[in-house]
Formats: sequence, structure tokens, C-alpha cells
Amino acid sequence: MRSLPEADPGVPDIRSPLRYLWWNARSQAPALLMGIGYATVWWLVQALVPAVLGKGVDAVTAKDTRALITWSAILFALGLVQAATGILRHRMAVFNWLSAAYRTVQVTTRQAARLGATLPKRLSTGEVVSVGNSDIAHIGSSMDVLLRGTGSVVAIIVVTVILISTSLPLGLMVLFGVPLMAVAIAPLLKPLHKRQKEQRDLTGDLSTRSADIVAGLRVLRGIGGEQVFADRYREESQRVRFAGVGVSRVESMLEGAQILLPGVLIAVVTGIGASFAIGGEITAGQLVAFYGYAVFLIGPMRTLTEVADKLTKGHVAARRVVRILTIEPEVSGGAGASEGGVLRDSYSGVTVQPGMLTAVAASAPEDAIAIADRLGRYADGDVTFGPVDLATLPIDEVRSRILVADNAARLFTGALRDELDVRGGSSDEQLRQALRNACAEDIVEALPDGLDAEVAEAGREFSGGQQQRLRLARALLADPEVLILVEPTSAVDAHTEARVAERLAKARAGRTTLVCTTSPLVLDRTEHVIYVEDGRVLAEGTHRDLLDSTPEYAATVTRGED
Repeated sequence: MRSLPEADPGVPDIRSPLRYLWWNARSQAPALLMGIGYATVWWLVQALVPAVLGKGVDAVTAKDTRALITWSAILFALGLVQAATGILRHRMAVFNWLSAAYRTVQVTTRQAARLGATLPKRLSTGEVVSVGNSDIAHIGSSMDVLLRGTGSVVAIIVVTVILISTSLPLGLMVLFGVPLMAVAIAPLLKPLHKRQKEQRDLTGDLSTRSADIVAGLRVLRGIGGEQVFADRYREESQRVRFAGVGVSRVESMLEGAQILLPGVLIAVVTGIGASFAIGGEITAGQLVAFYGYAVFLIGPMRTLTEVADKLTKGHVAARRVVRILTIEPEVSGGAGASEGGVLRDSYSGVTVQPGMLTAVAASAPEDAIAIADRLGRYADGDVTFGPVDLATLPIDEVRSRILVADNAARLFTGALRDELDVRGGSSDEQLRQALRNACAEDIVEALPDGLDAEVAEAGREFSGGQQQRLRLARALLADPEVLILVEPTSAVDAHTEARVAERLAKARAGRTTLVCTTSPLVLDRTEHVIYVEDGRVLAEGTHRDLLDSTPEYAATVTRGED
């Protein structure tokens, strides 16, 4: 099997589902044309079989042994060609299916990486997951069916020509009968399209619901909410089931029409052909050929109906893919450069001095998160990095130099070592030091395989506090030029929090670090504290100075306690 081609570089600028399907077909045009060629020959060989069979019957009727042997040899040769082209057609069909499906995976993955934090804000998890679960299969099938669909059209034309040249009335009957059958099936396609779209939307919502339940299962068990969410999931799954039944109802009518309509045509053609044979207008062999053609036409007709069905499903799937591809990132970069220095958010007034451990304590947690997003270029803002605007730097450079680590970050499935050392360049000693700085050594020691232990999906085998410490270790191991931590100790006990604060200060000594927190244990270890109220800086200083001089700060960090 030849290797699959690489997708076109970048993300295609496509605004409609039909254009996406056309782009996919154009991207694999050589393989698609080759498959269409094999499929066309495969269908044509089958279309010639009834004619050759009829000639053989006429040879038997005429007792012409030589002609019988000749037509038998031709029939055998057609069988060999049909077998060979059938194998090659199927091979190319699978290749085109895989090419279209996984090209879709490639472009959506690239778009997801390009969008970054924008994607989860615009689309639900289930919507994105459904692209990989079902949409790629429908898009692949829409490319696959083009092979047999094109060949079936050619076969129908060839059969019609043969029939007209043999008997004008029968040929015209087939010529007009085939389009009439296609027109009769057409009214079923619009409701099918509509119901498939509804089912696809409900399936995406159900995937989102299941992802949320799995992610919050530990919390649900703690508060006794499992049954409530189980009932909601059951209710939504029933809606998906009913939608699936609605789709199947239309599909069953489509399948029935594929059998009934060609069957009617076969019966009419065979009956009229038999009367012609009795009247001597056609030979017995030609009657056999007409019957064979009437039966043969069931295959191309079913294929044409299948083309309509799969292209409809592919159109629905492509609409979802295009929806992802048309999303634009909330922020973009430029082509500038910066040597670094002071990181300043003009809107809030927060200024992070290079080489210092700074803290932002906000009266409203969302204000601190907004500041972190602007400083990390996850949201637009008037931010300077040294003497230049942060917005003028390339996004890749911003991401490599400024790391924002918050509690929304996830641990992915795989070896723990790989999840912590995402760049793959750290030694065991560096890993151990990062774990120690994050007070996470005990987590690794408790695992049977240590750093080689496999992490389950989203790290669900770890508690909230353990996940938080492992995420902190991962951030410290990355050792960025600027590290921004958002509530890095909110899920750990006070004793662990004090140790984390002390070790964090030592680990990031001389490195630019900003911690967004209201924990007194962490704030007391920082060199400089900035208090933010209503999104703006209200006071600055050390933790102890602010406790004495700023009542609002004292109330925020002590939670109103003395």
C-alpha cells in the first residue's frame, strides 16, 4: 500500500462545505482519478457480460461450436479483467478514504494548534471530538463513493447505448426509466439531510456532557450528584437515540426504494422483451442479454443512491469541519523582536520587574486571570515587553518565552516522565529537582513504576492537589524566561503550601516570575506584591507592608480574619 500523502501546508481558507469537499478531492486528484479509472473499467466489464452471454446463447441455439468457444473465452477473459480491476478499485477506494479522512484530521489538528486558547472558548469539547469520531468517516466515504459513482454513470450510459442499438423501444425505456427512478428518490434526500444534521448536533452535545461527567466524577461522588447527572445523561442519550431512529427511518425508505424501483424496471423490461422475442423481433440470446442488463442496472442504480446518501452525510460532516476552520484566533502576532525586560500591562498598571518574584493579589479572582491572559498574550491588551509591544512579537516566540500555567491545564495520557518533560530534553536529576520544588516527590514515589508510570486520561488517578503539584513541576521544568502562575497552591493543604512557596522562591531566584494568588503563605515569600481592585492597581509593596497600610488588601488576603 502506498504511503498516505501529506496534507497541504497550513490551514485552507475555505468557507463552505462543498468547497472543502472539492479541496479534499483536488488534494488527492491523482489517486482519485486512478481509482475512478479502475472503477469505470470494472463497471464496463460487468456491463459487457450480458451481451457476451447473449451471444453465447445464440451460438448454442445455432449449434455453432466455434462461436460458443469464442464467446466463452471472451466471457472468461472478462471475468479475469473484472477480478483484477475490482481488486485495484477497492485498493484505491481504501486509499482515498484514508487520505480524505486523515487529511481532515491533519488540518483540524493544525487549526486547533493555531487557535490555542481560542478553540475551547468557541466550541465545546464534544463538538471537536465528534470530528474525529464520526465526521472523518463520512468525509472519507464521500471520496470513496466517487469512484464507483462515476463508473456506474458510465456503465449506465454504455448499457443504454447497447440496448438502443439492439431494440429502440427497450433502450428508450431504460433511458427514461433510470432518470425517473433518480427523481423519485430525490424527495427523500432533503429530510435525510435535515435529520442527519439534528442527530449530529445532539451527538456532539452528548459527547460534551460525557466529557464533563468524566472530568468531574470525583467531585460528583463527593457531593452525591452522580444520580442527577446520570439521569441527565440518560435523557440526552435517549434524544440521540430517537434522532438516530428518525435518520434510520428515512434511510430504510431509501434502501427500499433502491430495491423497488429497479425491480419494477426489471419486470417491465423483461416482460416487454419476452413479447418481442415471441414475435421474432429479437433473438433468445438478446432476450437473455436484456434480462441480464435489467438485473445489472440494479447495481449502478443502488450506487447512485449510495452516492447521494454519502455525499449528503459528507456535506453535513464538512460543515462541522469548516466551522472549525473558519474560526480565527483571538490574538495574532507580528514580526517584531524584543530582548525582554519589564513586562507591563497598561490597563491594570501591573508591572513585572525582570528577575523578581512578584505576586498579584486581586479582590476578584477573575481580574487576576484577565491580567495573566493579557500578559501571556492569550487576550488582547496594551502590554509591553521591554521597549516593544507584546503584540508585535511572533506568537511562537511569546509562547516560548512567557509561560502561563493555570489550573485549567491538563495532564495527558502517557508516561509521567513525558508529561512532565514535554520538550524531552531534561535529565533525571532535573526532573527530580522540579518535583522537589513542587513538593511532588511523594506522588512519584507512591507510583509502582515511578516516572515511567502511565497517566490515565486527564490524570484522573491523581487528586486535585496532586494534579496541581504535578502541573507546577511541569511548569518549573520548562524554565521559561517569564513564568506566570495562577493560583498554583489553591488545592493543597497549608503545610504543603508553605513548603511550595519556600521552594518556589528558591527555584525561581533571579528569574522573572509572577504569581496570581491571595494566599498569605505564598505572598509572604514574594519580593513584591501588587494589589488589584476593580481591575486596576490600588497598592504595591511587600506583603507585610500592605497588611499594615492597605485595609482592602488585608481583608482580601486574610478573608476578614484578624
